[in-house]
Amino acid sequence: MKNTFNIVLFNPQIPPNTGNILRLCANTGTKLHIIKPIGFDLSEKSLRRAGLDYYKKVDLRIYDSLDEFLKNNKFKNLFLVTKFGKKRYDKVGYKRNDFFMFGSEINGLTEEVYTKLKGSVKIYIPMISGNRSINLANAVSICVYEAWKQINFSTV
Repeated sequence: MKNTFNIVLFNPQIPPNTGNILRLCANTGTKLHIIKPIGFDLSEKSLRRAGLDYYKKVDLRIYDSLDEFLKNNKFKNLFLVTKFGKKRYDKVGYKRNDFFMFGSEINGLTEEVYTKLKGSVKIYIPMISGNRSINLANAVSICVYEAWKQINFSTV
């Protein structure tokens, strides 16, 4: 099975979120990229528990920095998922192999990301006014399933 999309986690902090995203990636054929620093040990029990046996089924790439990630990946479309986005996530046309970058659960995406990826489209997921954020694993699921739906859930 070919990869459908690429999820990029920039500085993830909460093991169960990353574990749940691992499971999602295994079930949707999505490649997972993690950019350090990471707020936990990738072998941590809670990460493995949340990812169950799916851990070995995911094309997982880990990078020491944003620069290393950028050097090792060529992408036509990279979407920055942020509450400061200009386009609603379901109003964008996605294609196979698109990249979606999510920031840490605590700080979101940093100025470094916005500066180095200034040409990327910023997308947002609507939510009730006054709330801070949506859980990271839930936000990733929302975006992956919308994008996958747009390519008719194809895995070929």
